[in-house]
Amino acid sequence: CEPVYLVEIQVPRRWLGCVYNVLSKRRGVVVSEESRCGTPLCSVKADLPVLESFGFSAALRAATGGTAFPQCVFDHWQMMPSDPLEPGTQAHSVVTACRERKGLLPTVPALGTFLDKL
Repeated sequence: CEPVYLVEIQVPRRWLGCVYNVLSKRRGVVVSEESRCGTPLCSVKADLPVLESFGFSAALRAATGGTAFPQCVFDHWQMMPSDPLEPGTQAHSVVTACRERKGLLPTVPALGTFLDKL
């Protein structure tokens, strides 16, 4: 499982294409889009994996000329579509990066290393 943010983005209508582009590059899924009556702003709500959120605000502001304002809130956990033990999959790369960040060996040890030897 991976944690997912609910991102609410306030942006002028003319920059909506840039918002969709940044979200799609980071595995974001748009949940809803609403226009604000009487203003040129739109409100976009999207699901964004937490792993993809690092640097998201800077990338979004760069793509929209500083006019987009995102707010991220934890929303739910989501199953990853691949096997974490199969090399080359996205889940495997997430597990490997997490293990390296924690100072563990990048490969998952075999079960035999955890069994007591009598």
